[in-house]
Amino acid sequence: MSEAVLSQPNPRVTSWAWIRPAETRWAAVLLGTLVLVVCQWRYGILGSYEVLPVALGTSMLTETVLSLVARQKLPNLQSAYMSGISMSLLLRPQAGVLWPFVVCAVITIASKYALTYGGRHLWCPTDLSISILLLAAPASVAVLSHQWGNDLPTNLLIWSFGIYVAWRARIFHITITYVAAFVVFALLRSAIMGLPVLPEIAPVSGPMYQLFVFFMITDPKTNVSSRRGRMTVAVLVALAEAVIRVMADTGVPLPSAIYAAPPLFALAVVGPVAKWLDLRRKRTAEADNLTAWGVARATA
Repeated sequence: MSEAVLSQPNPRVTSWAWIRPAETRWAAVLLGTLVLVVCQWRYGILGSYEVLPVALGTSMLTETVLSLVARQKLPNLQSAYMSGISMSLLLRPQAGVLWPFVVCAVITIASKYALTYGGRHLWCPTDLSISILLLAAPASVAVLSHQWGNDLPTNLLIWSFGIYVAWRARIFHITITYVAAFVVFALLRSAIMGLPVLPEIAPVSGPMYQLFVFFMITDPKTNVSSRRGRMTVAVLVALAEAVIRVMADTGVPLPSAIYAAPPLFALAVVGPVAKWLDLRRKRTAEADNLTAWGVARATA
C-alpha cells in the first residue's frame, strides 16, 4: 500500500470516532433526565422534590472528594449525575425519609474506588448500592415496581429514545440480547410452572426494567471487552434472574428484597464475576506476550 494512501484519514474514524464518546455520554444523560422529567410530570414519581438535590448533590460531592483524594484531579461528573438520577427513580423509601439516598450515593461512588481489580471497578455502582440497601434495610427501603404501570405513550417515548442512545453507543446488542433472553426464559417458566404467559413477560416493559436495560446492564465501565462476551453475560443475567423467579414461585426461603428486584441481584452476582474473569484473562494474555517478547529478544 502506498504511503499516500496510508496517510489519508479513514473517513469512518474522522467522522465518528472523535465525537462518538462525548455524544453518546451526553445522550445517555439526556435520556436519564428525560425519564425523570416525564415520570415526575405524569406520575409524581419522586414523591418529594427534596429527593433529587439530595441524591444528585451527595453523588457529585462524593465523586469530587474521592477523585481529588485518590487521583488528585477534578472528576467528570456525568457518571455521578446518572447515578443520582437512577437512585432517585429506583429507590422508594418510606415517605419523607431521605437518608437512603445519602447512603446509596456514598456506596455507589465509593464502590468505584474501593471495589476494583486492575484499576477497574467490577460492579455496576448503582446496582450494587441499591442491592445492598434493599438487603440491609428491607423495612425502610423498597424499589420502583409498578409506579408508572405500562402506560403506552410513556413506554414508547422512553424505549424509542433509549434504543437510539444504545444504538449510537454500540451497546444495543446487550439490551436486545437481554430482552430476548428474558422473554425466552419467561416462556420456559410459564410452561414448566403452569403459569399464564403474559404476566411472566409483562415485567420487562415496566419501569424498573426500562432503567435496568438502558442504564445498568449496559454500563460501559463494567461490561466485558468482547461483543460475544457481553451478549453471553446478558443471557447469564437473564438466566440468573429466571432462577430467582422460579425460587420465588416455589417458596425457596431467600430475603424478600431479592424477590422484589430479581434483575438487580442477578446482575450484582453475574456481572462482577464476568468482569473479573475478563480482566484476569486480559492480564494473563499481556503477561504471556511480554514473556514471549523477552524470550525473543534474549535469543535474537
